[in-house]
Amino acid sequence: MVVPLVARCFAAAFGGLLVLTSVASVVGTLIVPRPVSTWLTKRVDQLVNLVFRGLSRPFADYYKRDRVLAAQAATLLICQIAAWLGMFFIGFALLFWPLINGGITQAFSTAGPALWEIGADHARGAAQVTIQDIASIVGLITITLQIAYLPTLYAAFNRRETEVALLTSRAGVPSWGPELLARTHYGLGSGLSTIDSLPEFYDNWDRWAADMAESHTTYLPLVRFRSPRPRSSWIIALLAVLDSAALILALSPEAAPEVEARLFLRSGFICVNDIARAMGFAVPEEPDPTAGIQLSYEEFLDAVERLREVDFPIERKPEEAWPEFVGWRVNYEPGAYALAAELDAVRAPWSGPRKIPGPVIQPFRPGRGRQPK
Repeated sequence: MVVPLVARCFAAAFGGLLVLTSVASVVGTLIVPRPVSTWLTKRVDQLVNLVFRGLSRPFADYYKRDRVLAAQAATLLICQIAAWLGMFFIGFALLFWPLINGGITQAFSTAGPALWEIGADHARGAAQVTIQDIASIVGLITITLQIAYLPTLYAAFNRRETEVALLTSRAGVPSWGPELLARTHYGLGSGLSTIDSLPEFYDNWDRWAADMAESHTTYLPLVRFRSPRPRSSWIIALLAVLDSAALILALSPEAAPEVEARLFLRSGFICVNDIARAMGFAVPEEPDPTAGIQLSYEEFLDAVERLREVDFPIERKPEEAWPEFVGWRVNYEPGAYALAAELDAVRAPWSGPRKIPGPVIQPFRPGRGRQPK
């Protein structure tokens, strides 16, 4: 059956649209230094996420799910470039179709070498040669950009994970805000409180949060890169540091590094909410302070007891500190809980529910070791 020329011209127009869509996705994802999300990258992410959710769902044990999900980010990158090149292949084949004497099979046979081989000579005539050259340039640039994109991704990943790894000695694994304050005061068994180190600590995490907000919204696959250790997670680490700042401001305002803690809380909840919105979650720009939080008052009292175990200098009664703590946490809890559930992060205390129910994993606490004389 011979397809009429008019129909082939309409198919060629559709092919040009596919090429332009893929070009826009490549440019927005790999070049533009700001969050640019296209339907193509969203659909690829959703499809890969759906597959890995299906693969990990049969495992009730978190550690087994974590091993499965560890390959998700790398798979997403491979599927992303496969989708771009696949759309280019189909698009250029449809562009060739009105210009060749054979059928659609011949169009695909011409488009393949044009896209994968530099200097292919399958085209005939000025129009075919022009499309062939454009296809070769587009394929070469796409692959080159993807290769250049990987060092940027892994540099941002390494910066992120360095701070997450350093946090484990201060906040436990998985990290928890009250544990961070308790260990900071306890001084890892030295008998000396290191609360005076918190200003510098919050300054470092202020910069870390700003870096995360820029890199993880610009390069969204970074969000799905999991930490090397199953009990570690960037979103759980950030949530723990945010909770520690909110806790010390609410419970011990005199001992708290007020300026540094407030600055970090601001940059921290901006980071959480920006990434959550970039992932498609409906997080409000200005949270409602009267909305309340999911964390219960009983869980808050458990944290106060943990701090009392190490004689942390608590200046306010829990019932007085609770409203101020809620006022801080309402800014970042919805975004943090949404990201933790989406990524199936380790279920640390105060990190919200997960799509697959499981027990809360408490921070690992080493033995007291040798006590100071």
